[in-house]
Amino acid sequence: MEQIHLIKRSVEIMKGGDKAALATIIRTKGSTPRKAGSKMIVYDSGRIEGTIGGGCGEAEVIEKALEVIKMNRHSQLQIDLTKGLFYEDGGICGGIMDVFIEPL
Repeated sequence: MEQIHLIKRSVEIMKGGDKAALATIIRTKGSTPRKAGSKMIVYDSGRIEGTIGGGCGEAEVIEKALEVIKMNRHSQLQIDLTKGLFYEDGGICGGIMDVFIEPL
């Protein structure tokens, strides 16, 4: 249901003139918080609708999405959840997500 809402909301944004980007997980490897097809809308204010998993990986996607909005050019980002500050403590899933981000 959430995915359908985000797709409908994306169409509304494109018709209505809000500035936003749509982030979609296009591929995963290993353990990730969300799987391929998960979507999140990022507005130019930094507000989001939906989620691609939260935490540091989602923060990276939000940062990149704000660049996509500013440049009005799509981008692809790989989020590596196999290393980092929280990996040893079990705070990171241990997989990799490829995310496509497109301006709306």
